Amino acid sequence: MKLCGFDVGIEHPFFLIAGPCVIESEQLAIDTAGYLKELTTELNIPFIYKSSFDKANRSSGKSFRGLGIEEGLRILSEVKRQLGVPVLTDIHTEAEAAIAAQVVDVLQTPAFLARQTDFIHAVCATGKPVNIKKGQFMAPWDMKNVVEKAKEANGGLDNIMVCDRGTSFGYNTLVSDMRGLAIMRDTQCPVVFDATHSVQQPGGLGDKSGGQREFVPVLARAAIASGVAGVFMETHPDPCKAMSDGPNVMPIARMKELLIVLKDIDRAVKAHSFIEHTL
Repeated sequence: MKLCGFDVGIEHPFFLIAGPCVIESEQLAIDTAGYLKELTTELNIPFIYKSSFDKANRSSGKSFRGLGIEEGLRILSEVKRQLGVPVLTDIHTEAEAAIAAQVVDVLQTPAFLARQTDFIHAVCATGKPVNIKKGQFMAPWDMKNVVEKAKEANGGLDNIMVCDRGTSFGYNTLVSDMRGLAIMRDTQCPVVFDATHSVQQPGGLGDKSGGQREFVPVLARAAIASGVAGVFMETHPDPCKAMSDGPNVMPIARMKELLIVLKDIDRAVKAHSFIEHTL
């Protein structure tokens, strides 16, 4: 699959989707995207900048949701113009799909909406590449049905990715089953692992979600070792001050050391065939 000018798939080096959870300001977006571009250029890792103009699924209605679609897309367009990096945002309604598609390079569907047929159709009908997150309540093999819906709407284009962000495991808890990453290869789509939302504790702090960022490197290493096309990681200069998902985002100052390790693992794993395909 071609994505933003580079090849993606299990036979290619992994690509990175990264950025702050929500757009907080234009300056933060430019600064973080600029740093991540420099870092990924140095490490030769294909990179897509991610940040959301709206977080419609916050635990509390009083939590910061973002700057809205008009201002958020303006800022993402500035990131593209000034830095020349592809950008991704998630959307939450059918109406937002066509609007966001005019600006961003990749659209992302929230995990909670993976089974919403009309929504999936609207997003994929834009013709943009789409990263579809598996619902926390879904089995990995169920993603084949979601991909079928997606390709009904996009005319069979080879531009769909499937993304795992953990599975509900009791109240306020998620667990990552690495077998699911291999199972989702059966969709014939590139598989992406969301390392930061997988350590989220949804609603775990009462009026907001908690998280265990110390386990982001653990899960990221495990996912790369299992064999994936891409890794998704939200990052922030000061996670304790992040306006969304602070407890589970990676400090941006620690991204380089983690990405170096992930590159080494990815190279070693993909230098050989995947034995599981013949068992």
